[in-house]
Amino acid sequence: MNRINPIALFRLSVLGSLTSRERLDHGELQQTIRALAEREYTIPGTRRRHVAEKTIQGWYYTYLAQGIDGLTPKTRVDRGQSKLSQAIQTAILAAKRDNPRRSIRQIRQLLEAAGTVARGSLSRSTVHRLLQQHGLSRISGSASLPEEKRSFVAASAGAIWYGDVMHGPRVPHEGKLVKGYLVSLFDDASRLVAHSAFCPGETALDIEGVLKQALLKRGLPIKLVVDNGAAYRAETLQGICARLGIHLIYCRPYAPEGKGKLERWHRTCRDQFLSELDERHINSFEDLNARLWAWLERVYHHTPHAGLDGMTPLARYQQDLSKIRSLGALAAQLDALFRYRVSRRVRKDGTVSYQGARFEVPFELSGKTVCLVVDPHSGAVIEVEDEHGKGIGAATPLDALGNLDRQRNKSDPTDAAPASPSGPNLIELTYRQYYDRKGD
Repeated sequence: MNRINPIALFRLSVLGSLTSRERLDHGELQQTIRALAEREYTIPGTRRRHVAEKTIQGWYYTYLAQGIDGLTPKTRVDRGQSKLSQAIQTAILAAKRDNPRRSIRQIRQLLEAAGTVARGSLSRSTVHRLLQQHGLSRISGSASLPEEKRSFVAASAGAIWYGDVMHGPRVPHEGKLVKGYLVSLFDDASRLVAHSAFCPGETALDIEGVLKQALLKRGLPIKLVVDNGAAYRAETLQGICARLGIHLIYCRPYAPEGKGKLERWHRTCRDQFLSELDERHINSFEDLNARLWAWLERVYHHTPHAGLDGMTPLARYQQDLSKIRSLGALAAQLDALFRYRVSRRVRKDGTVSYQGARFEVPFELSGKTVCLVVDPHSGAVIEVEDEHGKGIGAATPLDALGNLDRQRNKSDPTDAAPASPSGPNLIELTYRQYYDRKGD
């Protein structure tokens, strides 16, 4: 399974909810794109923090036509080179520096009016690339009206899930007490907890483990709304959501839409579950989670909710079973979608290492770099792939004792021996000349 380009994943995350909207009201597209352009981003490969409206609009239409593959950047053969003369380049840069708010259209009009270039001869993309190379492509933002915020609820169960982490109690783990983190995925329309688990961390791996169980139990959500934490920005999580057709949407800093419902769930968990927990029975995360899941299924999901007009989360969820996207054929591929791929160089003895353990791969790969397909939760190495994602063999745990008696493939000595020369030979000529003279 080929890796999704990180730039494509970033562009998809910028588009956010736009990719899942079936219908946009008149003017809503430009309004949304304008709001996206005003945000700050961590853009891969650059120190810039903003993305231009025209760029976002181009990504949007490309995604509609080609999907995530269309968001993968294409390398230009003339990258870094400008076809403009030095005099025209200087005029463009001077016009922009003189008035940073000048648009490309205004710059072209100015140069045409001054007779610097012929009318219609200067393309917008050429000017844009030149300005971009010199860090002058962005127009400073203007004042905007205060953002209108309204309470909302998803139309049906499975339309929107929220993901978040709550700090939990200290739990015995690997011989010591460690802090637990409650990772939850919460359905907006029904207030049902798709899945939740206490984990020893709040890493991408912890979040992906909870997501996998939620998908198996509750099907595929249309949108998954999360915060901007590093774990949620992980390339692995973005790739999983992209392949499953889940629109991964990041809340803006200090404006976490939907967090009110999640905070209400966290408060309920603290007040009704943690406050009643007898920690004398908790010797591991398995003990804690077993009690959490029993309480969820027997109590929380069957308790009338004020936000649902007295309905229980489970009853509200079951109303929309026909609208929820099932995994279908994807269920058989789910394990493969959640696997990690790590690069390793094969030693001369045909082994590679992963998490302190050694594995054997086909000996023909010695000295080559391969990709190990691993189950990150169990640490098992499933198979070996080449750099293009093609399976090239299995990886098995090293059996050093068994290798003592194992028959090895050996090279044929006759293959390595040089062929006997049929023509003149320097060694033989020297030998004869030396001993012939010695006999004299």
